[in-house]
Amino acid sequence: MMTKPVILFKTILFVLLIAAIAACAPAAQPAAPTQAPAPTEGIAPTQPAPTEAAATEPAATTPASGEKASLIIESWRQDDLAVWEDKILPAFMAAHPNIEVKFQPVSNTEYSTSLATKLEAGTAGDLIMVEPFDYRLKMYQDGDLAKLNDLPGLENFSDLALSAWSTDDGAETYGVPLAAVLHGFIYNQDIFEELGLTPPTTEAEFLALLDKVKTDGKYTPLAMGTADSFVPGLLGFQLIGPNYWKGEEGRLALINGTGKFTDPAYINTWAALEDWIPYLPEGYEGVKYGDMQNLFTLGNAAVYPAGSWEVSIFNNQVGDKFKMGAFAPPVPEAGDSCYINDHMDMGMALNANAKNPEAAREFLTWLTTPEFAELWNNSLPGFFSLSNHSVEISDPLAQEFLSWRENCASTPRNSYQIISRGEPNTDGEINRLTTLVMNGQITPDEAGAEVQAGLDKWFKPQ
Repeated sequence: MMTKPVILFKTILFVLLIAAIAACAPAAQPAAPTQAPAPTEGIAPTQPAPTEAAATEPAATTPASGEKASLIIESWRQDDLAVWEDKILPAFMAAHPNIEVKFQPVSNTEYSTSLATKLEAGTAGDLIMVEPFDYRLKMYQDGDLAKLNDLPGLENFSDLALSAWSTDDGAETYGVPLAAVLHGFIYNQDIFEELGLTPPTTEAEFLALLDKVKTDGKYTPLAMGTADSFVPGLLGFQLIGPNYWKGEEGRLALINGTGKFTDPAYINTWAALEDWIPYLPEGYEGVKYGDMQNLFTLGNAAVYPAGSWEVSIFNNQVGDKFKMGAFAPPVPEAGDSCYINDHMDMGMALNANAKNPEAAREFLTWLTTPEFAELWNNSLPGFFSLSNHSVEISDPLAQEFLSWRENCASTPRNSYQIISRGEPNTDGEINRLTTLVMNGQITPDEAGAEVQAGLDKWFKPQ
């Protein structure tokens, strides 16, 4: 049996040994900071109440002085990966050496599923690229995105730009407007010079131009097909329509119920698209989106109904084969005010559970600056910053698109906010029925009546 002094001596030795081992071990790294979703006024939280153990966890922290905060951007824009890695993020990190940012895109067809899975698992990035209007509004309402009303720099955007990432009443904003795309026409300047053509300003001039190309016989007047139904809707109805429904006036009238798709503005839009039929390529009903792009970029068509997102694509594909220009949608009658589809295309939101929220807000604030606007517009020609900063663009085709904002009123696609939340989906119906009109299968009046009948089944004016 050991005496008490011996037991005491061994106990002291054991304690000293444990202390020595602890002193030699590497210092433990701090746990990744976490932050619970901030409560949102008027929106019930969707996360379960914290357990007793969770309630004792430390609140979110920012990295200690000298350490770098790491941010991840979730996005569907795989095509832009090199631009973000080589131009945009290096510029930000050079000015903010305490923050590292990684752009982490997935395929656009997988984005919604991937993002939902990551948010549920708590593994989504701090920053989330978001589509406009109804696409991500529910995500904010579910508590997945943080409110940004107090973010410095939001005053640099118009109410219209902010509306794409705000609640219906405009009271709460959850995204920084990042970029818009414009709708118009790209044309082959060499063909125009050969045939003595000039960009039209009215619908009558536009049809006369197409007729002259058709009469010459060497080129397709209008490179467009209807095999993909989004093309007639997006590059037909939404492209020329704002000049008929007077932009925001008509778009908001559909939401508040004072306007209907049976009104002359919409019937006349479909009628104008009917007038395009004689100038489309032979067998246009089977021509897909990629086919019409090829028809134009190979130099075989005079005019292409376009979105500005095609500027970079066409620059690469056309190269030095021919010169390109662009013109805004011609107005119905000489002297009419002009309107352009200047569609808010992408924004940037803050994950409500961001690991480094303060660093993420610093990045979001940078997105509101003139430095970012100029960098963005020249790195991704055809995707235009939505801030009110004056920016010089080096790409002449992109600059031509952007110049339309000076004289024409901007409006987004008229079916993207509120009126496509039910079934039948109004945006899908516009695409489907515009295709039928351009294929000669229904009349403009029938298209208007069917879209409105579908909307009336579920929609109550706001």
